[in-house]
Amino acid sequence: MSSPAADDATRRAGAILTVDLGAIAANWRGLRDAGRASGRPVDCAAVLKADAYGTGAAMVGPRLAAEGCRQFFVAHIEEGIALRAVLPDHPIYVLNGLLAGTEGDLVEHELTPALNHLGQLNAWRAAAQRFNRPLDAVIHIDTGLHRLGFGPEDAQVLINERGRLRGLRLALLMSHLVASEEPDNPINGEQLSRFRAFVKAMPGAPTSLANSSGIFLGPDYHFDLMRPGAALYGINPLPGQPNPMLPVVTLHARILQTRRIDAFQTVGFGGAWRSARPSRVATIALGYADGYFRILINRTHVHLGGHRVPVIGRISMDLVTIDVTDVPEAEAQIGATVEVLGPHMTADDLADHARTNAYEVMTALGRRYARYYVDTAERPA
Repeated sequence: MSSPAADDATRRAGAILTVDLGAIAANWRGLRDAGRASGRPVDCAAVLKADAYGTGAAMVGPRLAAEGCRQFFVAHIEEGIALRAVLPDHPIYVLNGLLAGTEGDLVEHELTPALNHLGQLNAWRAAAQRFNRPLDAVIHIDTGLHRLGFGPEDAQVLINERGRLRGLRLALLMSHLVASEEPDNPINGEQLSRFRAFVKAMPGAPTSLANSSGIFLGPDYHFDLMRPGAALYGINPLPGQPNPMLPVVTLHARILQTRRIDAFQTVGFGGAWRSARPSRVATIALGYADGYFRILINRTHVHLGGHRVPVIGRISMDLVTIDVTDVPEAEAQIGATVEVLGPHMTADDLADHARTNAYEVMTALGRRYARYYVDTAERPA
């Protein structure tokens, strides 16, 4: 999927992010098939919020649609508007719901809000009256996350007064799991029971509970529609176990300069690393402005020519220094590229080093990288 313009951008870039659309499609197929394993007609959507977890929603959305994905979720209205430009005919749901004064934007771009409280429900119903047409709506129930969604009192009002939905078409009833990545956590079963009770009291609409990790909790959690996000992009939905997902991104950064230093010399701002021996130091073209976190100071490594290379000194805005003393000089030349993310350092690995999660690593991927899209997975016949 390269072009002359893309090749020029790659040649000029200090760092290159490669996104495998075929791997994303294969991950979606695997999750879809997990839902179908029980024999029930379970559908599988795709969550493309935060620019498809940093991989590029404008590219990922159409690829997944071509694979058979029919429904998509974003967080913000603006994300939905941008996605609508490349997915003109698919349902797009806005998880953050209805902001005051945005009813016309949602209607114009055919976006469906996840209604999170009675105030949003009343405003969306008023919009249906104003536009003189039925409008699709998602009802989001809080079953324990205590973030967005109808709380127990508002949910009971909705159950008791179904007339509040007049003028709206219920596209989906949904909730969100608290700790789906912890199969033994009792909160999973508690949420499942609460959601089932609400669904029983509000029959007639499709239902959705499982996120990426929730899919692996089993068929009881699948309902009518599964909503994977992180797993599509190669993040492990089963922490502590082998990752069942294909890797999606690789990130390489170029060496801009190498230098020799004597023993007991410092490198970088603040002198936060000091050489214990005569050393060779290479400087590579990425930094915290590109989503490479400052906390990684003296805590992680990159790979070069089969060698594990320590990251040394403070992470700068645009630059990172690495110790290439043990790498043959022929392999650590100006212009050579080092693997920052890839087979030797997954987003989950880097997240461990940065004391965060892979979601933050992926969504922090910088906009200054040259982005190169490939499609290595074959589509099914």
